[in-house]
Amino acid sequence: MSGGEGVAPDYHSLEQAAEWFALLGDDSVSEAQRTAWRHWLSASPDHRRAWEYVEAVGRRFARLRDGDAALSDGTLQRARQQRLSRRRALKGLAVLAGTGLLAGAGWRYTPLPSLARAWRADYRTPVGQRRALTLEDGTRLWLNTDSAVNLDYDRQRRRLTLVRGQVLVDTGRDPRPLDLITGDGELRPLGTRFDVRQEDRGSRLSVYQGAVRVRTARGGEERRVPAGRQVRFDGERIGPTGPADPSAEAWTHGLLVAEERPLGELVEELARYRHGHLAVAPEVAGLPVMGTYPLDDTDRALAMLERALPIRVRRVLPWWVTLEPAAP
Repeated sequence: MSGGEGVAPDYHSLEQAAEWFALLGDDSVSEAQRTAWRHWLSASPDHRRAWEYVEAVGRRFARLRDGDAALSDGTLQRARQQRLSRRRALKGLAVLAGTGLLAGAGWRYTPLPSLARAWRADYRTPVGQRRALTLEDGTRLWLNTDSAVNLDYDRQRRRLTLVRGQVLVDTGRDPRPLDLITGDGELRPLGTRFDVRQEDRGSRLSVYQGAVRVRTARGGEERRVPAGRQVRFDGERIGPTGPADPSAEAWTHGLLVAEERPLGELVEELARYRHGHLAVAPEVAGLPVMGTYPLDDTDRALAMLERALPIRVRRVLPWWVTLEPAAP
């Protein structure tokens, strides 16, 4: 991203940029409208950042539409099946990483090495898909959307590395110690069922059965987290322990459960399961939401929200969706 990398444009600039993008893509656009767009673009650095973001999303979906292999999780999978070289696939990843997107719906930049490690992982899932696995020791794993893990088992130990995303682990009965590694630290489960999710600023651990010992990667801080509790931690420290939400496990069944959850927070979660941009207008982001929503059909989930709340789902472009206040 050029100029102001990592700085998110405001909501209204992004919406204006999407509207300009849709207008300029129309064959009937006039020169006067193009001139107005140039004036808008030069009026604010935020406008330019918003425009760059919309352009990046548009390029990605144009390539997906045109069948450009090596530019989506699905096409990467086909590339692997067709035995294309890893070099060619990584070249495709570099093109997409250059837009600052790959599979995200928000204003996030994912470095190419991270994407490459995820693609080379032992087990992975593309955006919008989940996967259940049973390992040789009886341990069961559930990989959430856009996730990847590596396995390293030998006679003395069992080691899982969460390369990307989120995994739920139900440990098998085996005398060898089991460790799960994230970029933020090391987890040692003690006969347990637990969930780990890598987030932008650390990792989140939720323990449902047994206990898990956490050790940060750089700070060396340790804590034992019992069943029913969760913590967030980064490489230096472990945050306060709080209650784990049992309904959070529902993602393994393709469901998102909300109990008085803010709309903005719920939509941010839905965005992990779909390609493109999904956002909420600030005016309605705080609306409380209750109910159960399907993760395997996010358009249906959005329609359910539209029926239940005073909002409307606005599609400026097929890949640009916004939830905003319903018309009075």
